[in-house]
Amino acid sequence: MYNAAFAALGLEAVYVAIDVARGGLADLMGGFAAAGISGNVTVPHKVAVAKLVNRKTDLAGELDSVNTFWTEDGELVGDNTDVGGVLDALEYVDASGPWLVAGTGGSARAVAAAARQASVTLLVQSRDAKRAADFVAWARGVGVDALEDDGRRIGTAINATPLGLQPGDPAPIAPERLEGCTAALDLVYAPGETEWCAASRSRSMRVVDGRHVLVGQGARAFERFYPDISPPREIMQAAVDRALTP
Repeated sequence: MYNAAFAALGLEAVYVAIDVARGGLADLMGGFAAAGISGNVTVPHKVAVAKLVNRKTDLAGELDSVNTFWTEDGELVGDNTDVGGVLDALEYVDASGPWLVAGTGGSARAVAAAARQASVTLLVQSRDAKRAADFVAWARGVGVDALEDDGRRIGTAINATPLGLQPGDPAPIAPERLEGCTAALDLVYAPGETEWCAASRSRSMRVVDGRHVLVGQGARAFERFYPDISPPREIMQAAVDRALTP
């Protein structure tokens, strides 16, 4: 996505993936600061990196979750562009409330901020009851109308867990919980579509996966990397679609 944008705009830049264990994060981010490197953070490091950057935007600070970073005067600055990407995707499927989110990590925090901006009630589901309760307490503390999942009918289901990245993963949200639900967002993306997306589509739900969020947050991150250059969204979207065509 980014390399296609760099090529189209004639920018002398390259985007590469780096796999790092949690114990190596601090050294890696310190090296990025010294070298003036910008980039993104994905699962499971978004919350950890928020503690390693020198400064954060108001939104990233509030969410304590960073998915985009760049350097200014030798210091790392962190932002969270996932919120905008989530809102893009939910607008695409005409999401109605209440929303139910499965997960309590950095991606779920972006969903919570999106729910606040959309003035929608957010129900929270987790395999760990304490994590769900803690997440709801945090979300309510930042102004989200959040509750632990109480079984009420929902309008939109959102997967903010890694479930679906591996074949045979269980459904992030049980099928019976989707009764009456009309839209689904899977923050996971894979060649073709995830099993949960396919199952939700079979229920006549409007479905979008994480690639739509990927491009939305990526375009906003690009604006952080290059404040004076407009991101070529269509080129970025085409690159993502090509890469994820089975």
